[in-house]
Amino acid sequence: MHFARLSVPLDKVLALGNENKSKLFFCISLVYPYLCTQNRKYKEITMAQEDVFKKIVSHCKEYGFVFPSSEIYDGLGAVYDYGQNGVELKNNIKEYWWKSMVLMHDNIVGIDSAIFMHPTIWKASGHVDAFNDPLIDNRDSKKRYRADVLIEDQIAKYEEKIQKEVEKAAKRFGDSFDEAMFRQTNARVLEHQQKRDALHERYAKAMNAMDLDELKQIIIDEEIVCPISGTRNWTDVRQFNLMFSTEMGASADNSMRVYLRPETAQGIFVNYLNVQKTGRMKIPFGIAQIGKAFRNEIVARQFIFRMREFEQMEMQFFVKPGTELDWFPKWKQTRMAWHQALGFGAENYRFHDHEKLAHYANAATDIEFRMPFGFKEVEGIHSRTNFDLSQHEKYSGKQIKYFDPQTNESYTPFVIETSIGVDRMFLSIMCHSYQEEQLENGETRVVLRLPAALAPTKLAVLPLVRKGGLPEKAREIIDQLKFHFNCSYDEKDTIGKRYRRQDAVGTPYCVTVDYETLQDNCVTLRFRDTMEQERVGIDQLQSIIEDKVSIASLLKKLQTNKEG
Repeated sequence: MHFARLSVPLDKVLALGNENKSKLFFCISLVYPYLCTQNRKYKEITMAQEDVFKKIVSHCKEYGFVFPSSEIYDGLGAVYDYGQNGVELKNNIKEYWWKSMVLMHDNIVGIDSAIFMHPTIWKASGHVDAFNDPLIDNRDSKKRYRADVLIEDQIAKYEEKIQKEVEKAAKRFGDSFDEAMFRQTNARVLEHQQKRDALHERYAKAMNAMDLDELKQIIIDEEIVCPISGTRNWTDVRQFNLMFSTEMGASADNSMRVYLRPETAQGIFVNYLNVQKTGRMKIPFGIAQIGKAFRNEIVARQFIFRMREFEQMEMQFFVKPGTELDWFPKWKQTRMAWHQALGFGAENYRFHDHEKLAHYANAATDIEFRMPFGFKEVEGIHSRTNFDLSQHEKYSGKQIKYFDPQTNESYTPFVIETSIGVDRMFLSIMCHSYQEEQLENGETRVVLRLPAALAPTKLAVLPLVRKGGLPEKAREIIDQLKFHFNCSYDEKDTIGKRYRRQDAVGTPYCVTVDYETLQDNCVTLRFRDTMEQERVGIDQLQSIIEDKVSIASLLKKLQTNKEG
């Protein structure tokens, strides 16, 4: 609650009698300290979340996860490079996704389509005419925002207020608390819900009609302020096309305008019949792809959450017309299970169903993850109907219908799409894994509690000192294990500092080689999360560690949950 937004017209105050004026000022004197306290608490929470996020961004650079691109030339806006640890984590995320799709489904295969495609593809898909964002500027901060995001954040604030009321009541009433009844009867909840629903209905109507004037009016009526300036000095809402274009050809006279692909899905659609025929695939079947995409984001923000060059993991699942809405909820649950298998807690995920559907969809939802800056989309699941294939058939003039040998008929398949941003997934994992811990001895350690299977390095081998044959023994251990999982060697600084360094990059296991190792062929195995240590034989290391750090461990968990 912001007390600065509460106002009483001066003429009405002056029109009051002296007695009523006294009552008004007395009420203000009672309420004002509370409002100040609530405003201060809100700012403290916001600042704390911002501080955590700044620490994560700084940590990513300091420990070789993510660097600003072209940094020695002062960088390039919203473009980033992945460092030595970042690329390993990113590759592990992609491997987890790829194997969960292709390895665990006998009717899903993969392709890798080109970034450059015939420009008519983007005309057929609707990107040339309709790939726009509604943007609005704040005149005071000179910052640009997506109007739809500002309004959706406002809707989320009403939902957060409702949730806070529910949580407070749950604590007050304990086991006897009836949440459903509370939501139906509590006055404050009903008030917030009414405001939320009214705004949601108005927003959905404006977006479906792409009424830019109405979007601005909503922002004004809801008194949405610029996060930077705190003012409501807004420009009109305008639309911007997000595709990058370039020229292809030997000379200017013979060149053809082509686009950097803004998504990877169209490469699957134009190849679906090639894959179906050469793979002898039968409906239903899926095609998976991981690849770069490019969008000229005007509002690129929040580190790698929204970039101009990013990577997508998409799967298009082709089904018989009329069955798509049966498959849609199945893929919703399958994808949510994939996320939750990482162990970040079900409470940090939620579905956000779309009110405004894209021109190609008849159902759509997002999987959102709780970031330091709120719940944000990491994956989208869409029922794309047969729009894309029909459009490509129309614009290409080629017959791309599927012949069903069971029914002896030809038809254009419908499609269920799952699309996840690799970079957003990377960020969600970093945000959840980053922790600052106060230890019993008073020290503080920064630790990345990455899922072991995704960690860049699985095992760090540390000689206690750099002499007496210990480095050589440590190298020997690495030579035995490096073919099974990623290992690193570190001999600089005290053993305690080396442990802290490995904690900071998320290494789940460390082994220390000491003088006793040369006698008994045993090492001290340290666990990142508990910091506990145990003495184990070198010949036991592979069996202890390998299964826990392999992608297969996550896939087995998925399989077990599915069977359960």
